Amino acid sequence: MLKHALKKILKKALKEIGISKKEVSLVSSQNPNFGDYSTNLALEIGREKNLSPKKIAQSIQLSLLRSNPFLFEKIEIGGEGFLNFFLSQNVWHKILKEILTKKEDFGRVNLGRGKKVQVEFISANPTGPLTVGNARGGPVGDTLANVLKKAGYQVEKAYYINDYGRQILELGRSVLNQKNAHYKGEYIKEISKRIKEKDPMKAGERAAKIILQEMIKPTVKKLGIKYDEWFSEKKLHLSGEVDKVLEILKRKNLIYQKDKALWFKSSQFNDKRDRVLVKSDGSKTYLAGDIAYHRYKFEVKKFDKVINIWGADHYDDAPGLKAGVKALGCKGELHFLFLQFVTIIEKGKKKKMSKREGIYVSMDEVLNEVGKDAVRFFFLEKSPFSHLSFDLDLAKEASEKNPVYYIQYAHARISSILKKRKLKNKLQKFSLSDFKVLTHPSEISLIKKLNLYPEIIEEISRDYQVQRLPRYALEVARAFHQFYHDCYVLTSDIPLQKARLGLVFATKIILKDLLSLMGISAPSVM
Repeated sequence: MLKHALKKILKKALKEIGISKKEVSLVSSQNPNFGDYSTNLALEIGREKNLSPKKIAQSIQLSLLRSNPFLFEKIEIGGEGFLNFFLSQNVWHKILKEILTKKEDFGRVNLGRGKKVQVEFISANPTGPLTVGNARGGPVGDTLANVLKKAGYQVEKAYYINDYGRQILELGRSVLNQKNAHYKGEYIKEISKRIKEKDPMKAGERAAKIILQEMIKPTVKKLGIKYDEWFSEKKLHLSGEVDKVLEILKRKNLIYQKDKALWFKSSQFNDKRDRVLVKSDGSKTYLAGDIAYHRYKFEVKKFDKVINIWGADHYDDAPGLKAGVKALGCKGELHFLFLQFVTIIEKGKKKKMSKREGIYVSMDEVLNEVGKDAVRFFFLEKSPFSHLSFDLDLAKEASEKNPVYYIQYAHARISSILKKRKLKNKLQKFSLSDFKVLTHPSEISLIKKLNLYPEIIEEISRDYQVQRLPRYALEVARAFHQFYHDCYVLTSDIPLQKARLGLVFATKIILKDLLSLMGISAPSVM
């Protein structure tokens, strides 16, 4: 990765001027006026050692230019000591050659070093069809898992089936049409025709199986998601694993009785309050099952890291689970990603949603209207921490206004160019000297954009902000369309044509891989 190589060179330059640092900060510049990369390193060192940042910056600048004369076009000092690095065109030609050599492996990084990670997402109760709200985690979790694989982790995708407890009893009462039914809607009426059990718990269990197999799983498949494990909460309870966890916590003196309920001393593990594990009526809480499930994740499956993608309404439940994992002494890291709510917009108006009242927008409805590609892109585009307004009309539009269409059109345009030269799946042999003719600002700008791919993969793997991926894909598409507008690819100048075809092929490699990570198709024709 170019960024890592530059960091090594920067560390070496610091040693030459008598400064040693384990980590050096370096960021990709958003504004080309500030170079390709920049660092505030001189300011940091100046504060630490009470020295002039500008003088430190000048010393670093001289050392770098002296030892790497062909790497930098120039190094500018901005403000009180910012260093802005402008790399030579030769660097970008090398990057292009690297992409064409490594192909899909260009974006691969070894951050994970083979560690085992589980990403659990959606995990909606099997009490009704997947709504757009509880399905938001689908594209996010699936894409994050794909990125983590690209970053060198062993990844498992999991769905936790909440098929035990009060919500199953309430589902049974609803399908049996008992008084004060909790769940409503046409699907309840249809399922009730198939339920022969009279006991509400048994009726609920039967209904939950129907909903899971005939509603939830088909929708998940339509979203393009393949889980490695569907894990049943009911099995945890029936196998005695939840009781086992309660016994372990009792032995550690971490459970006490209050108001006929059993409480976990979670406040001893950075939780703001203690949590109930067994209610006064003897029923176990969600938390009891969740702790047992995470003991299975860490102790049985031996995950080094577990990432749970939950709805924002479960934010307050996370500290209790973290406390439970700590109390059991589980090794490994537990992380959470919380998703805000989804609003569906059609013809400028919001659609109301309430599953309990039987008024909701199902994920199937939206998938049938706009297709998987648009759903996945728009669900990924916004930060998980932001409310998502999904515009159905924009998602259906076949124009440059629709970002999915715009990106896919870039890939289709590339496929058309390569088809004309019979290079659809065949790569010519390129030497570094072939790319010396690429000097146009739009050519260099496109290569610079492609260069960022491994950096994007690494950043997402560290902070799980998958919205970077669709935004980056859009930036690559924009850079390509600009290049195509400014530079005629199939020119009569054969050396230039060959070089530009190499750039087109490299763009296809990155775009196709990006779309694949997001679970979006890469059409050859549109």
